[in-house]
Amino acid sequence: MTALATPVRRATGVRGLLVGNVAARLAALAALAVATVLVARVGGPSLVGAFTLLRVLPGLAGVLAAAGLPGAAPYFLASRADDPALRPTLVMLSWAGSGAATLGWLALTPLLYRVFFHSWPVSLVLIASFAVFSQLFVAVGKALLQGSGDLGGANVAIIAEEAAYLPLYVALLPFGRGTGTLVAALVAADVVVAWGIIERLRRRGFFRDWGPVSYPLAREICGYGARGQLGGLLQLVNLRLDVALLGALAGPAVLGVYAIASKYVELLRLPGLAVNYVLYPAFARGRPDDARARTRAILPAAAGLNVLAAVPLALAASALLPLVYGPAFRGAVVPSWILLAGSVGAGVTGLVGAYLYGVGKPGLNSVAIGAGVVVAAVGDVLFIPRYGAIGAAGASAVSYLATVGMLLFCFARAGADPDSRGTP
Repeated sequence: MTALATPVRRATGVRGLLVGNVAARLAALAALAVATVLVARVGGPSLVGAFTLLRVLPGLAGVLAAAGLPGAAPYFLASRADDPALRPTLVMLSWAGSGAATLGWLALTPLLYRVFFHSWPVSLVLIASFAVFSQLFVAVGKALLQGSGDLGGANVAIIAEEAAYLPLYVALLPFGRGTGTLVAALVAADVVVAWGIIERLRRRGFFRDWGPVSYPLAREICGYGARGQLGGLLQLVNLRLDVALLGALAGPAVLGVYAIASKYVELLRLPGLAVNYVLYPAFARGRPDDARARTRAILPAAAGLNVLAAVPLALAASALLPLVYGPAFRGAVVPSWILLAGSVGAGVTGLVGAYLYGVGKPGLNSVAIGAGVVVAAVGDVLFIPRYGAIGAAGASAVSYLATVGMLLFCFARAGADPDSRGTP
């Protein structure tokens, strides 16, 4: 009975963590949806387009500058928790990444204005540099909670990241209803959430018994992060390239409609994101062959649940989206159907990605996601100018499915040496 009880308790514990993470992501999406509805009612599709760009592009700049730190931190915290140099080194890299991202954003202000923000004053790009600095701290903070085993705290941070924005935006509306208010509320929300994460880490002893910063360890973290960063960046690009190119090629109004469809489809990605979030540090703490066995066992369920969940979401879209956001957003229905079809493999993406990161082979994850990005880029360039939001949705859907196929190929390749960790 004892031998049987241990895996049963472990399975029950994992299910509880997955349910908790899915619930947190649902709450975060609900908070974001309410905020998006309010922005849509205040300024229509154009302001929603600005809101989308201001949430996506500053975070993308942080990912580029931080050498993959949000993706690398959980791996090192899970596998080297006793190293006294690890925590101060991670904090040092956080400050360095935020500073580099902000300087890079300011240096690229003319380009960013011409490509993405030409519908608004150039001052908006300059003000958005504050969001570049603040967003990375929230991303790294969530990774620190995740890697240190505080998944409950990480779930709270996931909710707070979106929920903190709405009351701050409402409080600032009397002072202005334009894009400046969007940025001010975004930065203020980041500060509030980052402060809460720091306090949570302090209470759990994260800042006790520190050693000196280790630059060799920093290089090792950056090396792992660089291999994974490409995948993390490409994943973000794969999810947001359509948004960026649609904003540049079709204008903010079309982007605002498409953003609603894209956010709606994120409901289907929640289980895969939760699987990745929970199992990645768990795989990093254990043996690679155990991680592979667990991945193989979960694969059928990860694939099947997403297919089943896509059907009711597709049926509800035609009535729900115009009802919630207004008649101007009826054009979001068809893109949402196309994106749902392409996202049926999101559970597999999250599971196999967690395995590859957990066994120290984030480079293979990057290869798979890179294949999807190539498909998305070609499709976006070919179809967005002619078909607008529908073309962007079609290109993204095909790229998501291509990513799933490549991930399964990389999973099979990684099994050639299941007992070792390391590159790629």
